[in-house]
Amino acid sequence: MLLRVRVSLPDRPGVLGQVARAFGVMGADILQVTVLERQAGRAVDDFTVSWPGVFEPGELRERIGVVPGVRAEAVWPTREVPGTSPDYDLLGHVAADPGRAYVTLVDAVPDLVSADWAVAVDSADGRVVHGSWQAPEIVPAADLTPLRASAFEEGGLHLASVPMDGVHLVVARAQGPAFHRAELDKIVRLVGIVSVLAGGVSRAL
Repeated sequence: MLLRVRVSLPDRPGVLGQVARAFGVMGADILQVTVLERQAGRAVDDFTVSWPGVFEPGELRERIGVVPGVRAEAVWPTREVPGTSPDYDLLGHVAADPGRAYVTLVDAVPDLVSADWAVAVDSADGRVVHGSWQAPEIVPAADLTPLRASAFEEGGLHLASVPMDGVHLVVARAQGPAFHRAELDKIVRLVGIVSVLAGGVSRAL
């Protein structure tokens, strides 16, 4: 089982090693560490771990929290396999078929940010024009089209919404924490690059 673990820890030498040892004691194999922020003497890191399932994921969270000054903020499943470069795969598919650029982006982006599903929502009327295969038939949110890229919570979901060419890309996470600003920035950059690769091609949604 692949899990993402968001950990807040003191930003000082040796603490990361203590967290790594705590994972190792529980049999979790760290596959990747992503630094989301460093400020005011603390850091927030996302650990991607291979978890044998000896304990429940919630227990993993509790045991990491025994390291002094360390808080495991969330534990949730992920489909993002470290080392597979899914970002580059997405951009390669878009470059090969720019007419389907936005469909390809909607389908791929949940796995890039450890989310559950994504939809493209018409900015004018709020109609869902395309959804990833995991998306529900009825999207349980009222207002998904803020003027700027935003992360917010609605209907029990953590949501990120980014405007793009007449639609909004909306990414949803039912489990795990709110979208961090670093994750929102990643989605914004992907939308920007996909828009450039799509060029003047009208979106096929």
